[in-house]
Amino acid sequence: MLVLSRKKDEKIIIGDSITLMVVEIRGDKVRLGIEAPKEVAVHREEVYEAIKRERALEHDAVE
Repeated sequence: MLVLSRKKDEKIIIGDSITLMVVEIRGDKVRLGIEAPKEVAVHREEVYEAIKRERALEHDAVE
C-alpha cells in the first residue's frame, strides 16, 4: 500500500484519468473529491461490499 500525505486542496493523480483531491479536513474526517471517467465505478467500501453480496445472491439464484 502506498501511503501519501496531502493537505487541503492538494491532489493525487492515478493513471491519466483519475484525480483525488482533499476537499476538507475536519477533526478525524477527511472529505475527498474524486474525478474519474464514467466507466470507472467509484464506491465507498461498504457500498461496494453490498453490491458484491447482491451480485452473488443474484448469481446463486440463477444457478
